[in-house]
Amino acid sequence: MARRTHTHVPKRRHTVLVLQGGGALGAYQAGVYEELHTRGLAPDWVTGVSIGAINAALIAGNRPEHRIERLHSFWELVSSGITYLPPHEFDPLRVAFSRLSTTAIATFGVPGFFVPRIPPPMLMPHGEVAALSVYDTSPLAKTLGELIDFDLINSGATRLSIGAADIESGNSVYFDNAQGDVEFSPQHIMASGALPPGFPPIRIGDAWYWDGGLTSNIPLWYVLDDRSDLDALVFQIDLFSARGAMPQTLDEVLERSKDIQYSSRTRFGTSRGKQDDVQREALRRLLAKLPARLAADDDAKLLAQRTQRRKVSIVHLINRRTAFSTVAKDYDFSRATVRALWEAGREDLRQTLAHPHWPRASVARNGLRTYDLLP
Repeated sequence: MARRTHTHVPKRRHTVLVLQGGGALGAYQAGVYEELHTRGLAPDWVTGVSIGAINAALIAGNRPEHRIERLHSFWELVSSGITYLPPHEFDPLRVAFSRLSTTAIATFGVPGFFVPRIPPPMLMPHGEVAALSVYDTSPLAKTLGELIDFDLINSGATRLSIGAADIESGNSVYFDNAQGDVEFSPQHIMASGALPPGFPPIRIGDAWYWDGGLTSNIPLWYVLDDRSDLDALVFQIDLFSARGAMPQTLDEVLERSKDIQYSSRTRFGTSRGKQDDVQREALRRLLAKLPARLAADDDAKLLAQRTQRRKVSIVHLINRRTAFSTVAKDYDFSRATVRALWEAGREDLRQTLAHPHWPRASVARNGLRTYDLLP
């Protein structure tokens, strides 16, 4: 393991990782975390959706000294089906290889993750779980059970918040070990990543769940709503870029539309947070003008609780399009692509921490501020 160095960060109540969903692109998040770990930047709260939930559970469900090993074990396992590595990431064969690997993955599945249903779902009785998805994710349950210490998660040593979608109500639901009413198991993590129609719904208690990305692919709002006086340095690791170039081919059209779709809630969360800060300041000024009789009213006291100042600095790290990405990039689990994404995550964090504005970004003043320090 690489020698650890420590990057100075002013004392904060929380250091939070916010992990977006995005299938195979999640290797980028693992690379970012490895560099964070190397720099001594340990999160005390990890929240994620879909593949972000799996990475989050691998982090929160292992002692710090074992986290990188377990992340490597997971990503090496799921990328073990196709291990050919083109000589250079911009080799002309790379795009063709990516297309070939995604075709093979769609046909045969991913080791330790999912396999095609045999017999296929259309031959199964209506209403059975096997009739509701193309793939069987029981291999993932075994993998999660082997790589994650769920007793450690349930101890609350590191806060874990996982987003899923309640199928019948259509509502976003978060499983959170800080709430005291959730006993985490592999099913909670699988529920967050149960993207239909590929993956089956997951039953927990009396409810059925699908992928949390169906309601919101980024769990930032859940963090911002946690408390009105939140004091946190947030690393938001996005797997789809909201910004991008004008497409030049039909494949790029499909890829760009997927990027926009899955990143759409990113700016909504930060924009809403900043608007909320403006309203808090206005309310604080208004309450200060009230005469003593009205200021002592219970309603005024209730509103005053909403004027607490928070200090939140959000540092964005965004996986951006590469020369070899395609519309199927989120299920290209080939070893070559996984390793490239992992190293891209590490390099992006290195550049972020080396940026001259990093000291400013790491110190949150009153309100919510966002930073994207990558080129």
